[in-house]
Amino acid sequence: MIALPRPAATPWDAPESWWPGLLAATADLDAPLGVLELDALAWNAHDTVRRAAGLPIRLATKSLRVREAVESVLALPGWSGVLAYSLAEALWLAETVDDVVLGYPTADRAALARLALDAAAAARITLMVDSITQLDLIDAVAPPRSRPELRVALDLDLSIHLPVLGHLGVRRSPLTDPEAAVRLGREIAMRPGFRLVGLMGYEAQVAGVVDRYAGNPAYERVIAAVKRRSIAEVHERRAAAVAGLAQIAELEFVNGGGTGSLESTVDDASVTEVTSGSGLFGGHLFDRYRTFRPAPAASFVLPVVRVPGDGVATAEGGGWIASGPIGPDRRPLPVWPPGLEYEPREQAGEVQTPLRGGGLRVGDRVVLRHAKSGEPAERLAAYALVRGGVLEGGAPTYRGEGRTFS
Repeated sequence: MIALPRPAATPWDAPESWWPGLLAATADLDAPLGVLELDALAWNAHDTVRRAAGLPIRLATKSLRVREAVESVLALPGWSGVLAYSLAEALWLAETVDDVVLGYPTADRAALARLALDAAAAARITLMVDSITQLDLIDAVAPPRSRPELRVALDLDLSIHLPVLGHLGVRRSPLTDPEAAVRLGREIAMRPGFRLVGLMGYEAQVAGVVDRYAGNPAYERVIAAVKRRSIAEVHERRAAAVAGLAQIAELEFVNGGGTGSLESTVDDASVTEVTSGSGLFGGHLFDRYRTFRPAPAASFVLPVVRVPGDGVATAEGGGWIASGPIGPDRRPLPVWPPGLEYEPREQAGEVQTPLRGGGLRVGDRVVLRHAKSGEPAERLAAYALVRGGVLEGGAPTYRGEGRTFS
């Protein structure tokens, strides 16, 4: 397990020494490679606890996909349980984690069959549902009489619709109002083989929308107004759903928020826990939030393999694009050497990335930050672990442990 004491200094605030220090610490390792700076990771983990203001934090594993990092953060006070992104992953993590909530519904029949045969896993894992048909699918794989009672939580859709702007948020669930959630809760209460234990609601239009736009104060004011309107509506809708469901079942948890919305989510009295994950590795998207700014804990290093001329150097790989609306903010950000820019007509490519600037030569290395957090682990077998400019070993990703989850 990785020790993560709260660091006393913030050396990442001096990029002119920070990035060369990471390159020096990993100089003997072949690139492409991922780097996880442990003091920066610890800073982010402790600062997230501060932002959560006393509420337990459930760790979103899709934002890390490094089991050793997951377990090390969970060992810190304030962190409790994980939000998994697939049932196969949940079953694997439940071997060592005793509180695993599946963040999305599943149609993985093989994994459901495994869950139905494992009473210990069934006691640790909570499935996410938003319709009767999902319960039907589970029963078709394993009828209630043949399996232990399964824990389930409801996913309440917290997107909003505004004049002119239209739909804001993610299209997660058909449970768009408290009444729909309560109706499904009643169905679950009457259905053998299931127990309703929780409610989740993710306010993506608050958590996932940056609010700092350099040189565009008018747009910043629009974003701020939309967030204020959304927060008020989200809190009202979630509280009504919790009140209605309380007449049906005793909820063990009401989960809300994400890394980008902790300050507003903890103000909702109906919420008993918050979720965070991406802020631990500190992707560059989070540089543009007003209320917090995580340290750049995770980065990746690419080697320069050719110089085609005209001030362009070509790095191996690099097209590690983040999920979400396709745009410049979803591509990796070159951070060292300073002054690097993408070739406009090529951008970041799967096997090569041309970059302008930096005076690069064959054999040099460039450092990039991912936009979010979890996706680089699908490209890497391990992260090199660095602390204070010293290489401390490595930690395998899920992929490096031979695990690939959809």
